[in-house]
Amino acid sequence: MPSAFSPARTVVFRLHWALGLTAGLVLALMGLTGALMSYEEAITAFANRDRIQVSVAQDRPPLTPSALAARIEAQLPGQRVSALTLSGDPVQSAVARFARDRAGGRPSPVYADSTEGTVHGPVRLEAFFATVRELHRWLLLPGEGKGWGRTITGACAIALLIFLGSGLYLRWPGRHRWRVWLRPNLARPGRARWWSLHAVAGTWLLPVYAVSALSGLWWSYDWYRAGATWLLTGQALPARAAERAPGGKPPNGKTSDGKTPEGKAPEGKAPEGTPAIDTAWAEFSATRTASLATLSLPGPEAAAIRIRWYAPDSDLRNEATYDARTGAPLTDKRAADAALGPRLADNMLEVHRGRFFGAPVALLFCLAALELPGFFATGLTLYVLRRRAGQRRVPGRASRPAEVSVQG
Repeated sequence: MPSAFSPARTVVFRLHWALGLTAGLVLALMGLTGALMSYEEAITAFANRDRIQVSVAQDRPPLTPSALAARIEAQLPGQRVSALTLSGDPVQSAVARFARDRAGGRPSPVYADSTEGTVHGPVRLEAFFATVRELHRWLLLPGEGKGWGRTITGACAIALLIFLGSGLYLRWPGRHRWRVWLRPNLARPGRARWWSLHAVAGTWLLPVYAVSALSGLWWSYDWYRAGATWLLTGQALPARAAERAPGGKPPNGKTSDGKTPEGKAPEGKAPEGTPAIDTAWAEFSATRTASLATLSLPGPEAAAIRIRWYAPDSDLRNEATYDARTGAPLTDKRAADAALGPRLADNMLEVHRGRFFGAPVALLFCLAALELPGFFATGLTLYVLRRRAGQRRVPGRASRPAEVSVQG
């Protein structure tokens, strides 16, 4: 076990505070934005409470997806609906999202009455949370997910793991009792009090930050995502769905024009005059109970219709796909039927936010994210106090490294 003066301990200590003064500031920003995004849905619903519900519950059945999209597009000329989010509650408004325009921008999503197609207005706070997401993911730097911002935030997630390991190493010498490890001593004066608060909070939150960092790297590096997918599912990272690949060979063996490689039309034609999206939605509604479902409306070169949905009282995402030409079922992935590894891979965002483990753990993840600026502040305070103490020492007197722990 290394002593307090060992070279290895000194190197780890200096690495810990050096990263804390650099990556710690970025992590504090990511913590604040991440905590805000943890309850984005609830905040957005509150801000749009006058638009999120139909004013009077109507006896008329909801419109089919194609009819609803057509009525929305008729009220907003020049915009094409690319996705519809429909609630299992009949008094809830639908949310329509649009394809990118020629300039590359994406119009704001809108609420619409699912029985009449009347547009109630845009989703409030959508632009605000879009900015928060970009700040969290790539610090608003140019290039978005392909620029330096994504590299920096990914490196900071790795730095968080280094904080956890180095902080645990710096606390490990056995002269501390468990009470010192797990209960802060706020009665101690000066630097000792800040160290106790910093170290004990880091010890309690270490598992939360480990999960947050390991899941956050899922979006930072393709090689990490491929490796994590293989570890969790035993399979290589699948190519992005065939619905985006013109001329590509989709998983169901059909080409982008809806025919098999031999040139034969697929079996199970949709009823004459019925759009495939309506056929798919009718089959989906007849066989599943969803609290929320998002339908992708296929473009002209799409091969599949994707429906992502949530079962009542569950935050785990399920997914079903249908043939874009006929509406015939293709795949049906349900979280409840999957093993733990595939379930983690399919719901990595919910793992990152803590919702995968239930509402109480999600709240803990949010509070831990809010604590990241506190770790930066206490770590900076320890650094400043240590520097001041060093300046007051008699020249030539040996200095002893301060005890610092997890810089979350």
